[in-house]
Amino acid sequence: MIDPRFYELQEPSPVSAIAAGFAVEGEAGHLISSAAPLNRAGLADLCYFDAAAPRSASDRAPGAIILRAEAASAFPTARARIVAPRPRAAFARLVGALVRPKELAAGPAIDPDAEIEPGAVVAPGAVIGPGAQIGAGARIGAHAVIGPGVAIGRRTRIGARAAVSFALIGDDVQILAGAVIGEQGFGVAGDAEGLVDVPHLGRVVIQDRVTIGANSTIDRGVFDDTVIGEETKIDNLCHVAHNVQLGRRVLIAAFGGISGSTRIGDGVTLAGRVGISDHKTIGDGAVLAGGSAVLQDVPAGETWCGYPARPIRAWMRETAWLKRRAQEKKQAGKGGDNDG
Repeated sequence: MIDPRFYELQEPSPVSAIAAGFAVEGEAGHLISSAAPLNRAGLADLCYFDAAAPRSASDRAPGAIILRAEAASAFPTARARIVAPRPRAAFARLVGALVRPKELAAGPAIDPDAEIEPGAVVAPGAVIGPGAQIGAGARIGAHAVIGPGVAIGRRTRIGARAAVSFALIGDDVQILAGAVIGEQGFGVAGDAEGLVDVPHLGRVVIQDRVTIGANSTIDRGVFDDTVIGEETKIDNLCHVAHNVQLGRRVLIAAFGGISGSTRIGDGVTLAGRVGISDHKTIGDGAVLAGGSAVLQDVPAGETWCGYPARPIRAWMRETAWLKRRAQEKKQAGKGGDNDG
């Protein structure tokens, strides 16, 4: 469900008006007012299906679905089917007519509709948007920006020039200077008109006692939330992409990068410069050594390292073998020189 604290839903519109320029099958006059992923789309929602036709007909019944021509017959219960050669790109172009992010408007630095509990401190130059909630004992640093609807818990500290939007922040959280929480992630689709950014309509949820380092970024989800679990500690200059789920007490050292929709369990440690590709699962208690490039799931409790990352014992054996081979080649080369 799209959170109305952060997004404005436009007036319900007929599918034919939203999808002008596209072929529409079914009830072109059906009214839609929101957007959702296919697995949760209801009669008032726009969604998309960007694949070939499934083997059997789907019983999903969204208000409107964008899909390829060859897949149209596979969704007979959809009220309307919008035919497009690149459904994801079409969705990105059309959804703005239904859902728009709330933005800061010109006006006082602290909006009159913001709720600031007693004991909270707002430093000079900070901006607090409409509907934002700041808990007792919280401190908002100089020139920090707190977007519309953001909730910040008690005793939480937001550093100077940090930017927080589309986010729910727990108690006793530390967000250091220059961090950016809740911006749109990197999602791009293309069609005959060119490239288009895929809108992100989710949130960031940061639980209690989390630390986010200076100049780190955490992207909001596409539909679901990006979640940072309790007592997780993220170093400076790290990036957590959209829809990532971090468990409790995760440690991420500097320059860590986690790609979209990855799941990281409780107690995981990422040493410096670790990169994890998208849609991976890192089990509880796993350790990823510095500089590792993780391209597959990592089982719970294991230590992996290398580029690409693999279990540390395998990496050590391979490294030792390569060292021996290099030494053998060096000795063979010296022997050849003596023959001359």
